[in-house]
Amino acid sequence: MTDYGDNPALRTVFVDSRASKRHLRKARLRVVSGPDAGREIEIGKASAYVGRSKVNDLVMADKSISGTHFEIAVEEGGYLLRDLGSTNGVTADGLRLREAYLKPGCSFSAGNSKFTFEPSDDVVEIPLSDQDRFGDIIGRSVVMREIFATLEKVAPSDLTVLVQGETGTGKERVASSIHKTSRRKRRPFVVLDCSSIPRDLMESTVFGHEKGSFTGAVSQHKGAFEQANGGTIFMDEIGELDINLQPKLLRVLENRELKRVGGDKTIRVDVRVVAATNRDLRKMVADGGFREDLYFRLSVIQLMLPPLRDRQDDIELLSNFFLDDFRSRHPDGKRHKLSDDARALMASHTWPGNVRELKNVMERAVSLSDTELIGRSDLHLTGSPRSLPPASRPDSGATGGSYTVDTDVSYKDAKQEVLDAFELAYMGKLIAAHKGNISQAARAAGLTRYHLRELLKKHDLVKTR
Repeated sequence: MTDYGDNPALRTVFVDSRASKRHLRKARLRVVSGPDAGREIEIGKASAYVGRSKVNDLVMADKSISGTHFEIAVEEGGYLLRDLGSTNGVTADGLRLREAYLKPGCSFSAGNSKFTFEPSDDVVEIPLSDQDRFGDIIGRSVVMREIFATLEKVAPSDLTVLVQGETGTGKERVASSIHKTSRRKRRPFVVLDCSSIPRDLMESTVFGHEKGSFTGAVSQHKGAFEQANGGTIFMDEIGELDINLQPKLLRVLENRELKRVGGDKTIRVDVRVVAATNRDLRKMVADGGFREDLYFRLSVIQLMLPPLRDRQDDIELLSNFFLDDFRSRHPDGKRHKLSDDARALMASHTWPGNVRELKNVMERAVSLSDTELIGRSDLHLTGSPRSLPPASRPDSGATGGSYTVDTDVSYKDAKQEVLDAFELAYMGKLIAAHKGNISQAARAAGLTRYHLRELLKKHDLVKTR
């Protein structure tokens, strides 16, 4: 990490041991050679993006630059340069970089362009909420209280909000909390999961249809936007919306009017839109999978929900909340608590399924624990023999339940063999159970769609949709 002395890239200010605000140190990125020489941007927010697509903060004309080429993220450890899977990469001193912390005055290249980076002395103050929750969302970590501060300002308005984050981070809870704290709270809150609607029924589901407009349309149907009139529509998995339907959605967002399938009557709607996705919409725009104008219309306010592994301060808070909630519904009303070893295990777990996984783990522990004190074994977070493929299960004749592996190789390689065997067996059954549908399989496994696709590629299980 880069040491910025007394003036770090991102600093949290504490009052009486509680974080009160954050200071983000601005920086300047300048193009010093190439087709865009002389262009520059000031970085004054959490992330800045560079590429040829118009969704970037610095839009390049250099044709050797990818649609969204790289990102500079401002973190407490410094300014992190991250290549976003570009074609030509990012290089410095003859090395191709995937991620690197930038030093003041450093230079690097992307495509046919060379950049210089320099932090400034100007600071942006980022407020933190005084509260440890907003609506149905709970968190005392700095990153969540920063989000709460934004929501407290945004929720009372009618601004369109785009919520991004991994599967299980609570995107629908954010949407419902926005609705419950808005002036529309007494009006409908309609959830539309764009990933679960068959493509041939998508337009009818979203905009409605008239009787006889197609085979099976035996009566008139009001679509999701009409059902949400006066309230809020939550468009989950917006990245799965058919590209051919996106222009019609854009017209509804801009003009607040629609026509049902098979109808010629213009219908006015008063709807607030909150959209969510676990996909990288910027990259989708750059690749042609999502309309640029629709992206801009949806992302008036952008919220990025952090994965649970990046909000360690919230794990115990959330666990206790779930335990109290389950106790209120449990027949015997036991007051369950976590043991020290259970808390230690939870702190070291990576939580690939995020808050949803944590909730499921707590519910299972409450149901299966014989006492009020939940121990490490009650969590079932470590791999059990039954979760491994047959070739990797404990040898019944081995002392201590050791695994049947080749001890002639290193521990690291032997461990990787077990993990690879497990992944292959699990992914094969998972994708078969969901008939090749990546979105459905990812939700069931508590993985991001991207992560699941990469695992499938790794094990040559790519016949998916």
